[in-house]
Amino acid sequence: MATSQTAPAAPRSLRVTPRVWIGLAIYIGYVILVFVVQRASGVPYTDFGRSGADLFFGAGLSLIIGAVLLAITASILGWWHPALFDRHRAKHRWPIIAPAIMVVALILNLAGTDWAAYDGALFAASIVLLLVGFTEEMTNRGLLLVGLRSRLSEGWVWFLTSALFALMHFSNALSGQDLLSTTGQVGLAFCAGTIFYVLRRVTGSLIWAMILHGFWDFATFAAGYGTPGVLSGLSGFVYIAAIIVAFISLPFVIRGSDERIYSPRSVV
Repeated sequence: MATSQTAPAAPRSLRVTPRVWIGLAIYIGYVILVFVVQRASGVPYTDFGRSGADLFFGAGLSLIIGAVLLAITASILGWWHPALFDRHRAKHRWPIIAPAIMVVALILNLAGTDWAAYDGALFAASIVLLLVGFTEEMTNRGLLLVGLRSRLSEGWVWFLTSALFALMHFSNALSGQDLLSTTGQVGLAFCAGTIFYVLRRVTGSLIWAMILHGFWDFATFAAGYGTPGVLSGLSGFVYIAAIIVAFISLPFVIRGSDERIYSPRSVV
């Protein structure tokens, strides 16, 4: 006979009980905010690298505003701790290989960057891209994840946080990037989201995923500016290896996880 078990109650430190709809509302709000601010700048997505001013107003400003509003939202909800930390790390440690390989790809991008093509203003503006690690991770594998964990199993949490993270990049097609390039970017974003999820589960913290994500976007932008070197070309093959290892390791970081925070229903 099946027995009825109640999921763990929400910790008292949470001001607002996590709900799936709250996580989705935060996600949608962030996507709309970034799109509106970037469109208001008048700088097409494909022109972000034209100058330091274009990069700052086209991308950096939306990241700054988004970071402030996400921090305020997390404080109002009282979700900082579950957004940044898992209760238990994954039992297996070897899946850290996937994000470690991604770090190698990142270093190759930086080593192959045509730094001579940068001017001071563009470099300063590109530093702001590091904020994407906080904003997109806090939105997807932070606050959205907390909402999803209120009802869904961890397998669905991985899939939906990675899929929605990928889909938010479709907005680039509305900001000047061609649809084919955007579609490829969305696919790679799903893979990157999976690596970031694995990193969270292995370390038990979102902070490392934030750092890796921020530097990954910075390095990817840098490698695409000027005349890329041979090492930047090699980074793509290394990145594919990271993706393969991440998907192989998924069952090992998900199996046996118990990260649900609260469920208004009993589960049978």
